[in-house]
Amino acid sequence: MTPMDRQVPEIDIAPLFGAGGAGRDQVDSAICAAARDIGFMLIRGFPPVPANVALLRLFELAPTERAKLWRAKFRPGQPNQYRGWFPLQNGLPTYKEGMDLGPDIAHGPSRIDPGDPLCEATPLPPEELLPGWRADMARYYLAMEQVGEALLRSLARSLGLPEAVFAEAFAGGISTLRLLHYPVRPPESFDGAKAGDIRVEHLGRLVDLAGAAHVDSGFVTLLAQDGVPGLQAQARDGSWIDVPPVGGTLAVNFGKLLERWTGGRIRATRHRVIAHRGRSRHSIPYFYEPRVDAEITPVPGMGEAFAPFRYGDHLWAAMCKFVEFQGLDHLRQPRWKAAGWPE
Repeated sequence: MTPMDRQVPEIDIAPLFGAGGAGRDQVDSAICAAARDIGFMLIRGFPPVPANVALLRLFELAPTERAKLWRAKFRPGQPNQYRGWFPLQNGLPTYKEGMDLGPDIAHGPSRIDPGDPLCEATPLPPEELLPGWRADMARYYLAMEQVGEALLRSLARSLGLPEAVFAEAFAGGISTLRLLHYPVRPPESFDGAKAGDIRVEHLGRLVDLAGAAHVDSGFVTLLAQDGVPGLQAQARDGSWIDVPPVGGTLAVNFGKLLERWTGGRIRATRHRVIAHRGRSRHSIPYFYEPRVDAEITPVPGMGEAFAPFRYGDHLWAAMCKFVEFQGLDHLRQPRWKAAGWPE
């Protein structure tokens, strides 16, 4: 079997939301196998969520209304640095626009801390412009929070750990819900970029990159796709495997910090997005994350020691390496002990 023939496993996780038993044990084993092997899987059987089209109505806003949501990096004078809209940028491997929303959209102002950009308020469009959109986003956020917790408990059980070993860190978490649009790249989007940075070989031909290859920095990412192919995961031999946009599923991958937390037993996988025959693409990733002051310490029995650190310090350092946040390092200094391992 060649790498491109390999299939990303598809798992029905419905048993995770019921009582324990043989069915849940089988799901735990299947999730752990996917996490150890390719580091990607498709899941179904999660709680009901609003349709993607309801959430993606945000992109129907007029450009003048979108600009009111821009982050300060792109529109000086705005109060929001971490949450909000980021526009398209030319000359880069990644060509996308979108919006980052925080836990306040579902949990209210109790999750806002004006003194920390990681906990700032999410700028939102007026309700009258997108009636019902805020409620849909809140429902989706809460459902993904439930899925993230179920997956982490499942992984803990399958690793022989107490199922709540990770849970405390996620109480009051700062998970991000992101809405993304990858438009067809116009010629000017390539200006100033090296050909090797914006095109890759796929099935014997060169294709444009829409999203550069990277590993997520955190724990678990839950991604809703819109039916347009393009997402790929990197196999252990360096080849790329398609992660198909199967209706009614979420694509799940695991982050670098979870890999470290579990002593490498969970695999964080590089992934990328390639353009697909001149079609634009939308996706909705949810990054399941702990609270900002959660202390990350080695898990007994996982076989690797590292200096404890706080999640917020790690996250800010990691995010400032992505193009949307580059140059913002100075806006947040480490609040606790510096991270004990390099990115």
